Amino acid sequence: MATSPVAPSPVGIPRSRVRQLMAASVGNVVEWFDWYTYSFLAIYFSKQIFPDTGDSLVPLLSSFAVFAVGFFMRPLGGLVVGAFADRFGRKAAMTFTIILMGAGSLLLAVTPTYAAAGLLAPIILVLARLIQGLSVGGEFAAATTFLVESAPPGRRGLFSSFQYVSTTIGQLLASGLAAVLANVLSDGDMNSYGWRIPFVIGAVISLVGLWIRKGAEETSTVAEDIRQGRVERPKMFEFLLRYPTKAALIVGITVAGTVSYYTWTTFLPTYAQLTVKFDKAASLEVGTISLLFFMILQPLLGMLSDKVGRRPMLIAFGLGFLILPVPLLGMLSNSFASLLLIQCLGMVFLACYTSIAAAINSELFPTRVRAAGVGFPYSLTVAIFGGTAPLIGTALQDAKAMYLFPWYVSALALVSTCVYVFALKETKDQPLA
Repeated sequence: MATSPVAPSPVGIPRSRVRQLMAASVGNVVEWFDWYTYSFLAIYFSKQIFPDTGDSLVPLLSSFAVFAVGFFMRPLGGLVVGAFADRFGRKAAMTFTIILMGAGSLLLAVTPTYAAAGLLAPIILVLARLIQGLSVGGEFAAATTFLVESAPPGRRGLFSSFQYVSTTIGQLLASGLAAVLANVLSDGDMNSYGWRIPFVIGAVISLVGLWIRKGAEETSTVAEDIRQGRVERPKMFEFLLRYPTKAALIVGITVAGTVSYYTWTTFLPTYAQLTVKFDKAASLEVGTISLLFFMILQPLLGMLSDKVGRRPMLIAFGLGFLILPVPLLGMLSNSFASLLLIQCLGMVFLACYTSIAAAINSELFPTRVRAAGVGFPYSLTVAIFGGTAPLIGTALQDAKAMYLFPWYVSALALVSTCVYVFALKETKDQPLA
């Protein structure tokens, strides 16, 4: 995408490029603030929405099951919204996804309790998560390709890193607000109404993201070529029919990344509460600090990948999570410093994956089918292995077998490490097709 010769920003990126980063990132912040608020506050609202059977873990298990259900809408979002982005442009798709996320957040905010509405309460909760799952799957497909296509030569790793910079900002806002509410309000107030506050805020700020995205510039010429009759409209599954090996590669790349990501950034505070009786409020504070550290790592490692390549970064991540989960989680104690050290150390290796996930995925497919080609296999893998991580961990705790969870993470890391070493070619210097 051509840019006018304006003065560069302080980091050497033309201001027009900065506007592109903001358009993708601000909307992404809204998307993920809403998405993660659910996970951080599930431990508070679970007994309000689901019937209490007398087993304290059953409502929480139900909440994480709905969390997983939301993930299973993500492949549909990646496919449908990805195909929409390939046909009509990235900007139009990103506008659609943020409207969906705001609607889902508002629905969560007004979900009635089980005591007030009976089975209607969990039904509304499931509907809201389905809407959000569709939105998040489509958001990754559209925003990922938009970011990478906006990057100048030699900066795709840096631009790619803003996918998780913005995701982490959304998480930080969600975690930080949850921590503040948990410290300011009593457990009774959090259980009754406090958990609704962030969802209301998410619905409101989605309007801000919508406004900012209106100023974005389109990065794909395919939509205009289709309108002018110069090319045929890409078919829904064209990416799979023409590039099945590349679709399979994205699955292999993502397996370890997604289970490690949702374990370390989302489930670890709950894991600490379940295994060593870690204080709820303190675990949210640790999560907020470690997420800030994680966010800072993204552009640094993204720039590093533009120098050394994508494969070395992915191999470092794979080996780290092949070796570290069992000893690190085994060291966890009811200590603030212990949880903080374990979470930050894991995030150093995790950032070797997250900082370049958008780049490596986008570099595999041509522009014509890039959004759907990236969105569907990625979101399908995240649904199967990422969205189920909290559910599997909680279920193992319920079965008195939580010691198996770190081994599960390491086993999936072995799968992806083999892909990085034996099947993946370096894409850093390849031009986008």
